[in-house]
Amino acid sequence: MHHLLDLLKSWGPLGVFTVATVESAGIPNPGGTDFLLLFLTIERPETAFLGASLAVFGSLLGSLVFFEILRKGGEKYLARHTSSGRGARFRAWFMRYGLLTVFIPALLPIPILPFKAFAACACALGVTRTRFMLVLAAARIPRYFALAYLGSILGQNSPAWLKSHVWYMVAFAAVLFLSLFSFIRWSERKALQ
Repeated sequence: MHHLLDLLKSWGPLGVFTVATVESAGIPNPGGTDFLLLFLTIERPETAFLGASLAVFGSLLGSLVFFEILRKGGEKYLARHTSSGRGARFRAWFMRYGLLTVFIPALLPIPILPFKAFAACACALGVTRTRFMLVLAAARIPRYFALAYLGSILGQNSPAWLKSHVWYMVAFAAVLFLSLFSFIRWSERKALQ
């Protein structure tokens, strides 16, 4: 495993693209893209923009593969379990608000919510490909560019800065979720008036 990490580091931004694609396609590697992008921009700050761009592109490409796999197999499975009762209520709730549960963990580089579980629900419950990809792009672009910027500016102090600001990110995620949730509810009420 150590040799693979060294190989990916030597590939530079292409290694970030590879890890982002594989990780987003559903192969578990939590934080691999974040770590590699941060490492790359610490070692070679001039690659920050390219590394972040390839991380976003790889993440979206892998997520498209993930979406297609889950759309094909997961829809039939979930249809049996979400067609009536509590399952139907979950489906209705998820169709209204569920992409928030995809957006928040896709945005933050700390594992607050189980991203893959919510993303799998979104794919299998009929969220459109375009909506799913737009939500991911809206989350991944600021995430990866912020990490690249952080690595290029703070250098070796970047991991310590992230660790010392975890609770701020958790608070930010909670406030963002509640704000977006409230905005959606308000918009729906306005539309009904």
